Amino acid sequence: MSSILLNTIMAFIVSFMGIMIYRSHMMSSLLCLEGMMLSMFVLGTIITLNFHYTLFLSLPIMLLVFAACEAAVGLALLVMISNTYGMDYVQNLNLLQC
Repeated sequence: MSSILLNTIMAFIVSFMGIMIYRSHMMSSLLCLEGMMLSMFVLGTIITLNFHYTLFLSLPIMLLVFAACEAAVGLALLVMISNTYGMDYVQNLNLLQC
């Protein structure tokens, strides 16, 4: 396994562990989620180029578009929650109330 693939997989694992361990702030969760998406983008691009999958050349671009939409929605939710509750603690939010 090449060092680029190993580093990309390790970046995904570190980001995933960051989401599982540090769930107190919404901003840290969004940053870990963005790290996971970007490592998946790099991994998909490397696999597509190394194995010459011509049918899947558009897959990394679609993943990058999905990551950009996810970041926009996440930041909009962060602004809404910060304005409504005055904090971004995920554990103190009760979103089930009207």
